[in-house]
Amino acid sequence: MKKLLFFITVIALSFNLNAQIVTPQPSPFSKVEQKVGLTDFTIEYSRPSVNGRVIFGDLVPYDKTWRTGANKNTIITFTDDVTIMGQILQAGSYAIYSIPGEEVWQVIFYSSTDNGGLPKEWDGSKVAAKVNVQPMAIPFSVETFTIDINQLTNNGGTLELIWDKTYIGVPFSLPTDNLVLASINEALSGTPTANDYYAAAVYYLQEGKDISQAKDWMDKAMKMTKKPAFYQLRQQSLIYAKAGDKKGAIAIAKKSLEASKVAGNEDYVKMNMDSIAEWEN
Repeated sequence: MKKLLFFITVIALSFNLNAQIVTPQPSPFSKVEQKVGLTDFTIEYSRPSVNGRVIFGDLVPYDKTWRTGANKNTIITFTDDVTIMGQILQAGSYAIYSIPGEEVWQVIFYSSTDNGGLPKEWDGSKVAAKVNVQPMAIPFSVETFTIDINQLTNNGGTLELIWDKTYIGVPFSLPTDNLVLASINEALSGTPTANDYYAAAVYYLQEGKDISQAKDWMDKAMKMTKKPAFYQLRQQSLIYAKAGDKKGAIAIAKKSLEASKVAGNEDYVKMNMDSIAEWEN
């Protein structure tokens, strides 16, 4: 019995000696992943909070380089070349630095990403892009520093920095259209499937391209599809309507409507009913 008590005591003491206190980080790490068009974006940064402090012009001084977050420098990565306000950044990873100002911010994309916070020695040759952005005041306070990508289209978006009552938006564009057209040409010059024709037709519809070509591709896709789904018929009806064939669009929309009812998809039921009513007038 004494040996058992001794063993339990040793285990308890060992646990107490090795135990570590775990507390929340004051500026927690965050990772944002966003696909824009065909390009994958990742942003890794730490998020400080206001905590009752005056932020820009005090905690974060004006006219001095800021790590754009807390702790380690913020890193953005993208898988295709990006054009930021007229400046081309090659695919890869960059540290995001900024120089806040009362009237204008400078947002800097720095090719070295392993800098801790700010580089010990700033190297101008590593500045891959620098843009000037006007800060915008927002009518409420955002407590925790936030970086996000919004205003999404197939061909670009806006990198957003938001903290306290300040908003910074950095628009960017992508070569999505060139990449998609290249993939369409490659697929359709080989042995295209129904999915290939369908995807090409829908892309042409969405991007306002040659609607006659989109109609031809969609018709081929539907002929190769044994039982088109309600959402495929919906896209076909929209292409017919845009091509000026409202009679054909209505007939196809009615097929999509019935298929939507069978599938129990009320969103498509409503969209088809609304389109039919519009095209019949």
